[in-house]
Amino acid sequence: MIQVAMIEDDIELAEVLTQYLLTFNIEVTNYEDPFIGLSAISLKKFDLIILDLTLPGIDGLEVCQELLKKHDIPIIISSARSDITDKVTALQLGADDYLPKPYDPRELEIRIKTILRRVNKTSQSEKKIKHKTFIYDEEKKVILKNSIAIKLTPAEFEIFALFIKREGFVISREEIFDNVTYLNSDMENSSSLSVIINRLRHKIEDNSKDLKYLQTIRGMGYKFVQ
Repeated sequence: MIQVAMIEDDIELAEVLTQYLLTFNIEVTNYEDPFIGLSAISLKKFDLIILDLTLPGIDGLEVCQELLKKHDIPIIISSARSDITDKVTALQLGADDYLPKPYDPRELEIRIKTILRRVNKTSQSEKKIKHKTFIYDEEKKVILKNSIAIKLTPAEFEIFALFIKREGFVISREEIFDNVTYLNSDMENSSSLSVIINRLRHKIEDNSKDLKYLQTIRGMGYKFVQ
């Protein structure tokens, strides 16, 4: 069951939403007092937070900021405040959605499940990336093997980055020459590419005599798998 924390001082609205969402396998725990809500969210695991902006003792935007500092939990702002500045500020702070009151509870249910699908998909993708032996960090221009940077020449780096981007696909020698700027066009008919591939294998393979990652596909080119 999906666990949702709601910080909402409108008791009647909170009860309506709690009962409605429960029919869709979403269990809501509401906190009328934002300070109690902040404490409870620190102690119990929730999948998502529904947050009102007009709260006793503290502004909802401050609560949102506090939650985002301490927790990695999606937040839907549920507010009757119509000022566009509030909406922009909430989204800039990092809230995932802004739902102006009044709204149909059905819309809230759909938005909760849509956000959680996206969050779960992202989480699974990150886990998949982390479990890979080789990771290409394009921003830092580095390739890691088991989280350790591999020392590569510019040509080796460009070739290996191409293989990682095209993982699982056969790449011909012609494609390599077309995409690697550190290879001169007059090298196409030489053995230079083979030499670079051989050096690369010595750096990335656990055993260069038993190729696991960078395979030669006879008559076609090379394929990188991991």
